[in-house]
Amino acid sequence: MKGNEQASPPWGRWVVLDDDGAFKVKRIEVLPGKRLSYQKHFKREEHWYIVKGQARVTRDGQDHLLGEGACIGIGREALHRIENVGSDVLVFIEVQKGEYFGEDDIVRVEDDFGRAAS
Repeated sequence: MKGNEQASPPWGRWVVLDDDGAFKVKRIEVLPGKRLSYQKHFKREEHWYIVKGQARVTRDGQDHLLGEGACIGIGREALHRIENVGSDVLVFIEVQKGEYFGEDDIVRVEDDFGRAAS
C-alpha cells in the first residue's frame, strides 16, 4: 500500500490514502463556494462518496445535488466536476479504477483558476 501523496490546490486539498496500482483512494476537501475543474480522464473511472457537507456534481452537463452518505460514479471520458454548495468544508472519498492514475490524465475544459487547456 502506497499513500501520503498530497496537494493543496486553490479549491482545497487532497491526500492519497491508498495506491496499489490496481486502484487509488483519495480523501478530498473542497472549501465552501469552491469547485474543481470541469474535466475528464481517459484511463480511469472514479466513484465519489460524500462523507461531510453538500455537493453539486456536474456529470456530462447534468447537475446532481448530493449530501452526506450519497455516492456517484464517473465513467471514463465523462465530463465532471464537484462544487461545495454548503457553508462548511466538503469532504469526499474518491476511488479511482483503471490502468493509470497520474495527474497528467486530466483534460480540463473549464477551470476557475486558469488551468484549463487552451
